[in-house]
Amino acid sequence: MEYSVADLIVSVLAEFGVKRVYGVPGDSINPLVEAIRKSPSVRFIQVRHEEGGALAASFEAKHTGTLAAALGTSGPGSVHLLNGLYNAKLEHAPVIALTGQVRSDTIGFDSPQEVDLLKLFDDVSIFNRQIINPASAQRMVTLACRTSLLGKGVSHLVLPVDVLRSKVEANEKVQADLPHVEYVFDVKKAEEVINASSKPVILIGGGARGASHMLDEFAERIGAPIVYSLNGKGVLPETDPKVMGGLGLLGAKPSSIALGGADLLIMLGSSFPFTEFLPKGIPTIQVDIEPANLGKRMGVELSVVSTVEKFLLSVKPEEKQDKYYLKLQDAKREWLSELEQREKAMETPIPPQALVRKICEELPPEAILVCDVGLVTLWCAQNLRLRRPYAFYTSSWLGTMGCGVAGALGVSFASDKPVIALVGDGGFSMTMMEMLTAVKYSRPIKVVVFNNSKLGLIKIEQELMGYQEYGTELHNPDFAKLAESMGALGIRLEDISKMGEAIRELIEADRPAVLDAVINPNEVPASPL
Repeated sequence: MEYSVADLIVSVLAEFGVKRVYGVPGDSINPLVEAIRKSPSVRFIQVRHEEGGALAASFEAKHTGTLAAALGTSGPGSVHLLNGLYNAKLEHAPVIALTGQVRSDTIGFDSPQEVDLLKLFDDVSIFNRQIINPASAQRMVTLACRTSLLGKGVSHLVLPVDVLRSKVEANEKVQADLPHVEYVFDVKKAEEVINASSKPVILIGGGARGASHMLDEFAERIGAPIVYSLNGKGVLPETDPKVMGGLGLLGAKPSSIALGGADLLIMLGSSFPFTEFLPKGIPTIQVDIEPANLGKRMGVELSVVSTVEKFLLSVKPEEKQDKYYLKLQDAKREWLSELEQREKAMETPIPPQALVRKICEELPPEAILVCDVGLVTLWCAQNLRLRRPYAFYTSSWLGTMGCGVAGALGVSFASDKPVIALVGDGGFSMTMMEMLTAVKYSRPIKVVVFNNSKLGLIKIEQELMGYQEYGTELHNPDFAKLAESMGALGIRLEDISKMGEAIRELIEADRPAVLDAVINPNEVPASPL
């Protein structure tokens, strides 16, 4: 049967489980949008800016582990995708980017909206091709999808408009089944190294998601305190006595103390980049599914290519009677007491620490949390002490402001669980137009704006570097009224005595909602050192 290349592309995406494509229609990408319109299984999500679409796809892929898609038309539409795609690249999220291009017979003649997209997308992509011959389109799209899923990264296809409209026979079976990977490693060696230690510490990252129960049992067996990178937040409840908190400048004092006394470091699903916070001169076991991450930043005693789940299921060290984590409970209590001084302060303007603590108390048990980048990241890292395992996502590697609303949107499309975004006023202003997308498609995301009228983290950075604060003040609208004008629920919070009521109203809303919380701009996070 004869199809257009655009129809064929959409059918291949469907075979690989793609449920939706984020983007803005127009010009050279219109044939693909028309093919999506006719598709019974792939939906087009019209975002307000292609960056928001790429961020939504990145967070959807990170949450589900399945392939997500975003598109942009020739020229500016495709250029706008790049920031969100870099987030996917650095988070190892499988995303396919489909970019329109001018007619193939006009490429190279400086046509309007002509951009060398292959050159532009070369760094962000692990697969970067242009479909030239319609006869090879099905195979090319299949290879792009497989590469993205197997390589956990961005695939990019350039699609000239005339090629998209070309007719072609579809006579190949799409090979959407991926090969099974079996991990084999020296279990006995791992057990020997762990058995020889008396004060092991476990550092977890995003690779430990989904292994909460096994991790809890393993850590208890060897008496190991658990510290986490930001991507590992939410894997275990922070009320667990084994969990010391985060590590680094976003971390907790008990984590530094635990590592300072450790005689073995076990890194599970983490390629923690700030090695100055890691102990020197002790053996390290590193477990990661990506071989290139092993020993990338520091020497390790034992490199294990494996999922965290497979490692925890396979390695059965002797149970330690003397539990190292029990010796750290006083340090943990002192740290929590220090944090609680500001968390329990009943003041106006509202201390952001108190706002985060109250949000944590009101969280629905199945909520998914998306945190934007900025000073809000530090408040969440220190003061959002989760009482059960939660999915927690942020732009931890690219560190892009504005990821909160778009990221929450992508996760919400892929889940029926409540999604709550915690964002600063600077980050919210960058992508707040995607609240219109949430309203249009009835995605009931809940957004808490930490409104201090300031780029707070940049202010701290400037001062730490010995500079005066400059260029950080923000002139903000009333975000609650703005949300109402978009069709969302808008709540303005200025009085701390109304805080619990406002948060509950936000969470219980049956539509997209924004809580504009005016906070004290002069608060600084507690030092973890």
